[in-house]
Amino acid sequence: MKLKNFFKIILSLFFIVNTLFAQTIKDVSNVVGIRENQLLGYGLVVGLPGTGDKSKFTMQSLQNLLRNSYVKIPTSSINSKNIATVMVTATLPPFARQGDKIKINVSSIGDAKSINSGELLLTQLKAVDGKVYGLAQGNIVANGNSPTTGYIYDGATIENEIDFSLKNENSITLSLLQNDAKTASTIEKKVNQIFGNKIAFAIDTRTITINKPKDISIVSFIAKVQDIELESDIQKKIIIDVAREIIVAGSDIKIKPITVTQKDFTIKIKQTPLNQTDFKDATKNLGVDIGDDVTIGNKPVEINLNNALVNSLAEPTVSDLMRSMKIMKIDISQIIKTIEMLKDLNAIDAKLELIK
Repeated sequence: MKLKNFFKIILSLFFIVNTLFAQTIKDVSNVVGIRENQLLGYGLVVGLPGTGDKSKFTMQSLQNLLRNSYVKIPTSSINSKNIATVMVTATLPPFARQGDKIKINVSSIGDAKSINSGELLLTQLKAVDGKVYGLAQGNIVANGNSPTTGYIYDGATIENEIDFSLKNENSITLSLLQNDAKTASTIEKKVNQIFGNKIAFAIDTRTITINKPKDISIVSFIAKVQDIELESDIQKKIIIDVAREIIVAGSDIKIKPITVTQKDFTIKIKQTPLNQTDFKDATKNLGVDIGDDVTIGNKPVEINLNNALVNSLAEPTVSDLMRSMKIMKIDISQIIKTIEMLKDLNAIDAKLELIK
């Protein structure tokens, strides 16, 4: 595939995601009480082809497991590198029911070289209250960049449920993802406008309570509230799939002026207050091919082998940055790290979602 076509696909994705996200109340807030819960477990992986670990706690864990099966054996006689101790993590979704399946992540805590294709033995998954909410077991698929971590799709079965019900609720409370008085005020006005009554009250710059009308069920009410459209610039989001090395972002996410220097490249991001004449002069020679069938559009982006200057009349965006880094043939893993660094430095005002 030619790079020009590749960029067309990327820009199309930018437009699609920008349309899907940052549009409704659901994208900028949570309903208090409806939340995920984190689960944690300690387990053993067996069946590894000599890539396991021989740490003392691994041998002790195996000894305890065998003792529960009425097999008594001293740890000194256990000499195998086909086993590994791991930590198992999972996310319990809201309203998860008994028998539901969820994905689990598995990480070695010993000196194992790889846990790929190992079999995770039955492992209890507990929440912070100490109760068991899931049981995990199955064959592990290691992550491409880290063979000592992996996952099992549908690897755990829900055994217990969180005791929470919406049935008798007459109101809901929204908690904004970011503290913003303007957004809280906008949501209050929008909800009252749509329902034709003053049922929404912004308690503070992050919290809005909404009373449910009597002629609608609580579930339908939540669905209707969450589907209310807002201005497109209220919520911005960048999705990074680390395992598949994919980045999807809205096309209008701006980057503050900053310089990023890594071992193999340097990128300067800035905005120059040019007048229209200077801007045209700066861009008049950029509408030509610069190699690999790539054409820069009407924004001044200077590219060479090791350095890039992302500079525009408006603020440079994540779209500009990714386009420049692609032209520089920078590896996708380095692009992901750069995006994460910019977020850590508050150079990007957007929610960063990592999928691992």
